[in-house]
Amino acid sequence: MRVEGVMPATEGSAEIMGDCQYQRILLKLSGESFCEPGEFGINGTLVESIAERIAEICRLGPQVAVVVGAGNILRGEAFSRHSHIPRNTADYMGMLATIINACALQESLERIGQPTRVMSAIEVAAMCEPFIRRRALHHLERGRVTILAGGTGNPFFTTDTCAALRASELDANLLIKATKVDGVYSDDPKKDPHARLFDRISYEEVLRQGLRIMDHAAISLCRDNAIPIVVLNIFKKGNIARAVCGEPVGTLIGPP
Repeated sequence: MRVEGVMPATEGSAEIMGDCQYQRILLKLSGESFCEPGEFGINGTLVESIAERIAEICRLGPQVAVVVGAGNILRGEAFSRHSHIPRNTADYMGMLATIINACALQESLERIGQPTRVMSAIEVAAMCEPFIRRRALHHLERGRVTILAGGTGNPFFTTDTCAALRASELDANLLIKATKVDGVYSDDPKKDPHARLFDRISYEEVLRQGLRIMDHAAISLCRDNAIPIVVLNIFKKGNIARAVCGEPVGTLIGPP
């Protein structure tokens, strides 16, 4: 399937093998992917690299929505815990930070010819459109990468929950959580050298074992709406394209 409005592959672009297995995907980007490990803020080179990978998967054909986090700038819960700022306010500050990341990604995508729209759950009229489901679907159907910012628009919810919510609302066929680890482990691999990387695991096992790759509200929402989740390492080039083509990469979370 080729989506109207998606730019054709250009000379020198990375060759992609295989065919797209999904009509519509939602890509969840952690804020940490916008900066070097252990650093904060936005690294322009890394954002450009992410944009190129998104444009690459667009050329495979699927409609692409993106939910961005803001851990590179501010995490509401952690900021509130270490300051006198109430959690409600801190979470709204985090939502604003996701809009900063979304705008950086938008500019990087459009610079390489990929049409985009930024939509936010909180109103920032000078920078982005409000999130309206029908309008988001229209943008996706026109081949525009639709970057979803502002979280759910409510405090006390993570951007992982936002990703699961938007994937459900937009009838996505796959949710890709692009992070800094290779997938879902039985334990923290930094603390336990014997931690096992799962190739595949069920929603129920993630919840039963208390694995914290995503918050449990997000896992439950995807389970209830039959949306498979692939957790992969965004820093390994080609991983996202492989997932879109249905190749084994990272960890697949789905039904038993």
